[in-house]
Amino acid sequence: MSRIAFFLADGFEEIEGLTPVDMCRRAGIEVVTFSVMDELLIKGSHGIKLYADEMFAPGAYDGFDMLVLPGGGLGTQNLEKHEGLLAELKKAFDSGRYIAAICAAPRILGRLGFLDGKNATCYPGNEEHLKGAVYHPECKAVTDGKLITARGMGAAVDFGKEIIAALEGKEKAQEILDQIQF
Repeated sequence: MSRIAFFLADGFEEIEGLTPVDMCRRAGIEVVTFSVMDELLIKGSHGIKLYADEMFAPGAYDGFDMLVLPGGGLGTQNLEKHEGLLAELKKAFDSGRYIAAICAAPRILGRLGFLDGKNATCYPGNEEHLKGAVYHPECKAVTDGKLITARGMGAAVDFGKEIIAALEGKEKAQEILDQIQF
């Protein structure tokens, strides 16, 4: 069974977080949500509160096939300033594991130098942070090798589909899309 570590911070865009988590769990992927804040309770960008499964723990992510970052302006800022998370992303990238980010969060991948020569997309206005990337504003979601990026809330289902396709295959991704009537 594939495993995903999904990182949450105050100010995350709720749909970008919950939709791919839901879709991946429907696909039989084990998804564990981790808070990078000081508590399990996370406050979304539109006032929706939820509890992460676990607290961030340095060095605990080697057994995960993919690390995922939802967006949201404040959420991305909170993820971006978490040095422990940045170190874990570098470890995952260096070991060839998947990393996915949506909305403003792909800018973190750009900051870390992961997007050099890669196809990527993000929420409009953040493209200047996609250092070295070939930007695709027309695409809702882009997979290039082990990196998956998506534009924003309206692309959350497409983002979830790309994550499932990467880990479980295109047939499984289509099965989930059919199941949710997309």
